[in-house]
Amino acid sequence: MARPLCLLFDCDGTLVDSEPLLAAEMETSLTAAGLPFQASDYVGEFRGARFRHIVAELESRHGAVDPDRLEVLERDMRANLNRRLATDLTPITGAAEALAALSGHPMGVVSNGPINKIRTSLLATNLEPVFGDHLFSAYEAQCWKPDPCLYRHAGAMLGYAPEDCVAIDDALVGVQAALNAGMTVIHLNRFPDAEETPEGAIMITSMFQLPTVIARLEHDRQRSLSRA
Repeated sequence: MARPLCLLFDCDGTLVDSEPLLAAEMETSLTAAGLPFQASDYVGEFRGARFRHIVAELESRHGAVDPDRLEVLERDMRANLNRRLATDLTPITGAAEALAALSGHPMGVVSNGPINKIRTSLLATNLEPVFGDHLFSAYEAQCWKPDPCLYRHAGAMLGYAPEDCVAIDDALVGVQAALNAGMTVIHLNRFPDAEETPEGAIMITSMFQLPTVIARLEHDRQRSLSRA
């Protein structure tokens, strides 16, 4: 009997509904620094992207900002965001139920965000016990989605080859990263009318659907192994 599939979850927008809070803080901070930004821009154009990538794109449109000012801006924005995450954050609908149903699988969180943001988010939503220390931040790995190395790093740290991992991600940058890493990918597409699931990924529109999809993948995998 093969080991259960290793499940690698994105954090923001997949496990926790942090994106509205993040977008609001970015609107305040970036606009004040002379980089006009609306919260709707995050969901519409930058969802899942690295903060410094967003800043670089805005600077190309509106002009450069002093690097020292940007450093202070990012530090203060993240401090404000962490305070809001600790008090206002909620889990994505169905996430807690899906994790409970899949408790027999090894699991990790794979995020472009800093490790303290991941921990704050999971603690605030009571999801932290599910993952323990299996938290993989791009800032620690020095590798950001859509580069596939972050997902590969997480799988390797948990002792799994890419073909034995399933990545669950809501953002297209994460979906593409996991596809390029050679993993099975489930796209949590909460905006199916506005966003197309990339070829090769499995689309779900609710986390309540996840256990059924994982069960089907496990069944197909076991059947394939038994024929080998």
